[in-house]
Amino acid sequence: MSLARPDELRERTRYEPSEVERRVFARWEEAGIFRPAPAASGDEDSVPFSIAIPPPNVTGALHMGHALNGTIQDVLVRLNRMRGRPTKWVFGTDHAGIGTQVQVERALLEEGTSREELGREAFIERVWEWRARYGGTIVEQYKRLGASADYGDERFTMDDDYARAVAHVFVRLFEKGLIYRDNRLVNWDPGTRSALSDLEVEQREVEDTLYSIDYPLASGSGSITIATVRPETMLADTAIAVNPDDERYTRLVGETAVLPLVGRRLKVIADPYVDPQFGTGALKITPGHDPNDFELGRQHRLEEITVIGEDGRMTEAAGPRFAGLDVDEAREAVVAALREEGLISGTEPYVHDVPHSHRSGRRIEPLISLQWFCDMEGLAQPAIAAVGDGRVRFHPDKPWSGVYLEWLKSIRPWCVSRQLWWGHQLPVWYCDECDETFVAEPANAPERCGICGDELRRDPDVLDTWFSSALWPFATLGWPERTPELATFYPTNVLSTARDIIFLWVARMVMMGIEFTGEVPFADVPIHSVIQAPDGRRMSKSLGTGIDPLEEIDRYGADAVRFGLIAMASSQDVRYSADRVAQGRDLANKLWNASRLVLLQAGEALGEGAAAASFPETAGPQAPEDGWILSRLERAQERITHLIDGFESAQAARELYAFVWAEVCDWYLELAKPRLYDEPADRTQVAATALGVLRRVLVFSHPILPFVTEEIWSLFPDAAERGLLAVERWPTADPGRIDEGAEAEIDRVIGAVTALRRYRDEVEAPASARLAGRLEAGGYERTAAQVERLARFDLAVDTAGDGAQANGAGAPSPIASVAVPGGVVHVLPSEALDLEAMARRRAARRRAREDEIARAEGRLANRGFVEKAPARVVEAEREKLARFKEELAGL
Repeated sequence: MSLARPDELRERTRYEPSEVERRVFARWEEAGIFRPAPAASGDEDSVPFSIAIPPPNVTGALHMGHALNGTIQDVLVRLNRMRGRPTKWVFGTDHAGIGTQVQVERALLEEGTSREELGREAFIERVWEWRARYGGTIVEQYKRLGASADYGDERFTMDDDYARAVAHVFVRLFEKGLIYRDNRLVNWDPGTRSALSDLEVEQREVEDTLYSIDYPLASGSGSITIATVRPETMLADTAIAVNPDDERYTRLVGETAVLPLVGRRLKVIADPYVDPQFGTGALKITPGHDPNDFELGRQHRLEEITVIGEDGRMTEAAGPRFAGLDVDEAREAVVAALREEGLISGTEPYVHDVPHSHRSGRRIEPLISLQWFCDMEGLAQPAIAAVGDGRVRFHPDKPWSGVYLEWLKSIRPWCVSRQLWWGHQLPVWYCDECDETFVAEPANAPERCGICGDELRRDPDVLDTWFSSALWPFATLGWPERTPELATFYPTNVLSTARDIIFLWVARMVMMGIEFTGEVPFADVPIHSVIQAPDGRRMSKSLGTGIDPLEEIDRYGADAVRFGLIAMASSQDVRYSADRVAQGRDLANKLWNASRLVLLQAGEALGEGAAAASFPETAGPQAPEDGWILSRLERAQERITHLIDGFESAQAARELYAFVWAEVCDWYLELAKPRLYDEPADRTQVAATALGVLRRVLVFSHPILPFVTEEIWSLFPDAAERGLLAVERWPTADPGRIDEGAEAEIDRVIGAVTALRRYRDEVEAPASARLAGRLEAGGYERTAAQVERLARFDLAVDTAGDGAQANGAGAPSPIASVAVPGGVVHVLPSEALDLEAMARRRAARRRAREDEIARAEGRLANRGFVEKAPARVVEAEREKLARFKEELAGL
């Protein structure tokens, strides 16, 4: 009986991802392996493992960030599932309040209507319809990637159970006095008419004009000059600040200036916040329109005036000359009015970053607005301690734990309300008659005012999306109910993410997790790269730099994309490399072809025993290459496991590639081929070894390359009995199989073959020609024939290395000598080598090297170059000179 289905294997000469992937994924889903079974007590390997996916936007599409992070998580999930641990990858989507609302509103405009015309209730129904139509897109895209998440328990941040958890948290924080309503400065987007989170604000480089404006002193003794890029906001100035150590202004502290165009008296105050080096060193303080001025204004108890409204136009407080103008028009009008009064003393171009709305594209207006806030200081302290004592660990620790801690230590109140309709509506009711406010979970909502009995009005605002997302690790598992899932899989083990949401999401999850469950929500936080476009710009559809991972999957296969993404990734941002993805495709094909060879030849050799074969257990001498590959296999198993566990998936992918491509395919199988194909001989040992190696390689390649490995696994005749590779037991490396002697023996072969092949290339020997030589080296007693075959040499062997065989009468003189491990190979004359042509080529190379040496020596003799060029350039030139001299000596 043949090991595999021979006809099918012989026909399938190339791995075809498009034919395999959907079929294999369907087998995984049908088997229910993504849904974890309860943990069995007392079994160390049954300790649960869980990851909660950073929830993608419900109406989003898979992008490179999702693909990279999804692959990183899936590698960890698959490894731990194969260890036999109950493994849950919590999957779900985020309602993405503002993003989803903007998309639906855009669709309504195309229909000739708007959310205002529909009304809130009808609009919310339209959003749910939108979610039903498009919400499953990204789920199917994750499946295309091979993500083995628990899709059967998919969660959504607007599910009824999740919504109850969100309201419960809001009410408890309110009852503790941590949630309150106040007038504070927020990021206001005039385009969406809502406050925004920091993540929805993007900085754009803008060239503005820096105006120097003279503010007359009330005493009539002169003026104080202020530099600003936003003269329209000066209408809301309530003070002038200078640095207390700035001698230019010390005498003015406590005096009063007159606000141009308005006439308001402005006190000159001293504060170390002011940078004496910026502009004139005197700063206008506008608490109503600048976040730093707002904080400084609260410290000095300054008046807070708002002259820009929520619609982006000037308010009545700006005065009749400017009210109703948009900010750009107002800027021009204010500058014109100041010029008329001769109060602009200078202008200059000024390039700086300006915040804009990621959603509407409009410039963010910092506005004082009546909003709901959460006091974060008390919540932050336990989250700071969690990183300090190691309960939460960032990978790498530097700089990311510092980023996390720095933000928490300087944390400000969090504006949690948003002026939207789609989202978790605030569980807050107002009595307009007696100004009472009631906060309660919707199930316990008051019907009428408990003070005056009048009707109540619910706050129309919704919660910031990040508020509900902060509960994700435990609310997805059924909290606040003590569900079996929560008891088994919380805290989760890992949270994989990019750096941009460390404080917006990671820190908030830690705070909420500790506050409401008493435990950190996860232990390890690996921070992965941001994948940039190949030219180094950010990936963006609008910029034309986006690359669709699904198109790459169609082109190369999911395994190739998975391998390429994690192999190119690190903790730093990286440029997308199609070459890395192609490398993954080539690796899948290499593994496929190697498997065909082993399955066909080993199956034929082992017959009925093939299905049960793993590693040869028979006593007796072992071929050097068999001992070598078994030893190298143990090292690779241990190393790759260690790297994945240590969140170094990029290095794990690269080392997997090197082992499978070079050691298994290029060396072991080439060394073993004669024995595998030698039908008259007993091929049992080599067949069992090759088959056992293939099984192990498939197992520890599976987390990174799940589709091709599962397909190959299914071609074993015992696949039905053993089940899916995705749940095959992950092996533990066996140090007892390490064979230093076999490794040294085959390493010598590899070194010798590599050196001899290099020589053949240098002399341009015909590929089919066999060269003659004499091996004078020790350590090749069992392997000289392998060197001969792989290097295509006919070798006379002098394993003593004393040259005795070269001293016989008529022995030809060598034409070259090639250093090999343990000795040398003397190349002998043969018809395959054109000695005259070789001499000409060698002479030409010598002349080229002599010219290079002369040039390098000339540069290094030039004192101007050595003294003025960067040290690294000079050192590189010295290294180049040394290399050229070494190459010349070799020639």
